[in-house]
Amino acid sequence: MAVISRDKSRAAECVDRLRRATSQEKHLSLSCDISCYTSVQSCFKDVQDRLGQVSILVNVAGVNYDSLLLRMDPGQMEVVINTNLVGAMYTSQAVLKHMLRERDGVIINIGSVVGMKGNTGQCVYAASKAGLLGFTKSLAKEVASRNIRVNLVAPGFIETDMTSDLRRQNSEIGSMIPLGRYGKVHEVAETVCFLAETTYITGQVLLVDGGLTLSL
Repeated sequence: MAVISRDKSRAAECVDRLRRATSQEKHLSLSCDISCYTSVQSCFKDVQDRLGQVSILVNVAGVNYDSLLLRMDPGQMEVVINTNLVGAMYTSQAVLKHMLRERDGVIINIGSVVGMKGNTGQCVYAASKAGLLGFTKSLAKEVASRNIRVNLVAPGFIETDMTSDLRRQNSEIGSMIPLGRYGKVHEVAETVCFLAETTYITGQVLLVDGGLTLSL
């Protein structure tokens, strides 16, 4: 398995945990700016040279700057769109040639319920995730005839570094969620693993939101 991150130390930490959990050494950590086409091409060539061709791709990289649109810095807009949406296009393109040749492959994009429902102060983030949804469904149609499955996982409020400030500032959010709590990272990961293994689902959105969208 290859773990790719802009922060090389975080990728290396993840690989160390994988090695301890699986007792296998064949895991690779790499640094890459997925918003940069040449960086993606170079990184995936390195993966292919060292581990072989990619058969399962999970696009999980994401950034966000919460702000009303009128106050949003143009540079921050570009970072969000290029990382969350364009980056997934670059990485998917990098693995598709092999998948098409093999007539098999899985691409899983990590979106958000915000991309489906919108949210005040998250116009640009919501736009990037809504674009990812459209990209997922369109690509699924393009490559289905070659047995390549493309799906999207849309988490709600999950306990991550990105939501830590939100949890501290607004303790009432948990009451909005029918299951009454934030989700755990492993609960998203379990959904990703399911989509990686199943063979007859494509072009779909799986919500991992504790029922949040039922109350929106």
